[in-house]
Amino acid sequence: MSGPLHLIKLCVGADSVEDLTDWIAERLAEKAARGEPVEQFHTTRMVPSRPDELKAGGSLYWVIKGEVLCRQAILDIRPFVDGEGIRRCRLVLDPDVVRVVPRPSRPFQGWRYLKAADAPADLDAARSAPDLPEALQKELRSLGLL
Repeated sequence: MSGPLHLIKLCVGADSVEDLTDWIAERLAEKAARGEPVEQFHTTRMVPSRPDELKAGGSLYWVIKGEVLCRQAILDIRPFVDGEGIRRCRLVLDPDVVRVVPRPSRPFQGWRYLKAADAPADLDAARSAPDLPEALQKELRSLGLL
């Protein structure tokens, strides 16, 4: 195998990586205040058929506003049946969000598998401009200036 298997998914409701990180921080703080386990997870309707490959170093890559912008390491995969008897799955994620080299992505439903060879590289600090709004960063990238 040429590296871990990943997932890619649209990050519905977030306009930026900052929106996602703020949302995660708020949810974790709420769980801590309620005395619940402080872990972050994303619930899906589908259970991945290749969980061992995903848990062996895989990440969930987030598409925000038409670009793959960040990822979170997958820590665990927990299938369950909800109160209505429907099978679902919790993808337990590392709450740390890692920015990646932005790449355009068309809309799609659900999640898709992403091979390690096809995953965008992590964005190093020298190539990022986190103080600029993401829309401006996207425009600067399209002009070859970032």
